[in-house]
Amino acid sequence: MHSAISLYTGVGGLDFGFEAAGFETIAAVELDSAACSALRRNRSWPVLEGDIHDHSSEAILNAADVKPGDADILIAGPPCQPFSKSGYWAKGDALRLDDPRADTLTAYLRVLRDARPKAFLLENVYGLAYKNKDEGLRYLLQGIEQINRETGTRYKVSWEMLNAAHFGVPQIRERVFLIGSRDGTEFVFPKPTHCAADNEALLAKGLVPYRTAWDAIGDLPRYPADPSLKVGGKWADLLPSIPEGNNYLWHTNRGGGEPLFGWRTRYWSFMLKLSKRLPSWTIQAQPGSSIGPFHWSNRKLTAAEMCRIQTFPDGLSFDCGRTDVQKMIGNAVPSLLAEALAREIRYQLLGDRTARDALKLLPPARTPVPKPEPVRPLAEKYHHLIGEHSDHPGERRTSKQAVRPANKRQAELFENLTATG
Repeated sequence: MHSAISLYTGVGGLDFGFEAAGFETIAAVELDSAACSALRRNRSWPVLEGDIHDHSSEAILNAADVKPGDADILIAGPPCQPFSKSGYWAKGDALRLDDPRADTLTAYLRVLRDARPKAFLLENVYGLAYKNKDEGLRYLLQGIEQINRETGTRYKVSWEMLNAAHFGVPQIRERVFLIGSRDGTEFVFPKPTHCAADNEALLAKGLVPYRTAWDAIGDLPRYPADPSLKVGGKWADLLPSIPEGNNYLWHTNRGGGEPLFGWRTRYWSFMLKLSKRLPSWTIQAQPGSSIGPFHWSNRKLTAAEMCRIQTFPDGLSFDCGRTDVQKMIGNAVPSLLAEALAREIRYQLLGDRTARDALKLLPPARTPVPKPEPVRPLAEKYHHLIGEHSDHPGERRTSKQAVRPANKRQAELFENLTATG
C-alpha cells in the first residue's frame, strides 16, 4: 500500500477513492466532530480531530509515523466557501483570501512544505479557478513555488476542472484538482471515459454512456421504512406532478405542465427529481425542504443512496442525524473520481506500472431500466397559481426567489442532460 496523509478529510470521499487505488490513509485531520465519528466508525485510520491550525506539521507526521519526505501523497479538499461561485453571487463578491476560512489554503501549504510528500492532490470547487476571480488558485501556485525555493523540491503543478460524470460517477459534479510531483514530473490528467448515451461521435471514439442514477441505486429498496424521507414544506405535494428527470421548470410556460412559475425564477434544484436514465445532479450538502435531487418515488434520498451516488464503498454506517449525514456526503468528493486520479498518480508519478487496473468503485450498468414513473395530476392546492408569470429578467439577482448566476452552469447541465435523455 502507498501512504496518504489526508487533510480536511470530511467523511472520507477522497480517501475511499485512494484506498480503492491502493493507498492507505496514515493520518487524517478533520474539524467536524460528526465526520470524525464517522471516520472512526468506518475505518481504523489515525484521526486528528480539531482545527488544522491547532495541529502542527510535526504532530501530523508523528500520527502518521513517517518522517518528512516519506509519505507518498498529501491529499485534501479544503473548505470551499471563500472561492465558491454561490458565495460570490450571493454577496456581490466572495471574501476569498480575506475570508478567515481561506487560511485553509495556507495550512495546506504549510503541511506540504513540512511533509514534502512525493506527490500532492488538492481539490476544490470550480469557483477556485473562476475567470477573473482566481486569487485562490494563484495563491496556491505562488505558495508552491515558494516551497520549492525554500526546500529544494521541484513540485510542478497541473490543474484542471473535471466533471465526475465523465469518469463513470453517476452524478454531475464539477471540481478543480491540483496535482503535483516532488521530482518535477508533469502530471497528465486522464481523458473522459463516459459521455451522453446519444453522443455518437464520442461513442465511436470508445467512450461509453454515462452511469446513471439507476445504475447507482436501482438495486436498493424502493420504499424504505423511514419517515424522515418524506418531503416536507409547502411544495411537497407538487413533486408527484413533475416527471422524473425534471424540476419546477416543468410547471412554466415552456414546460409540459401548468404555468405556475416564471422561467428560471427559482433555483435550478427546486423540485428537481432524479431520472433513471441520467446521472444524478449534485448532491446538496445543506438543502432546503424543496431542494433536490429527490428520488423518482417522490421522497428524499436515503443515506445509502447518497453514498452510492457519491460512489462511496458499500457498508458505511453513521451514528448521527440525517442532516449531518447529508452535509458530510454532500461536501465530499466522489470516490470513483478520486480512484481514477489516484491510479494515474500511482502510474505517472510513483512509477507503479500495475496501477491501471479496472476501477473498483465503478457502478455496474444495470439493465433493463424500468419505465419512468407515472406523473400524477397537479394537486388542487396549487391551482390558484395557474396563470401568466414573467420569466426571470436577466442574469442578476432581482428578488429573493430569483435564480443566481452561481447556478447557471448547473442549469445548463440540467437542460443538456434532459435534452439527451
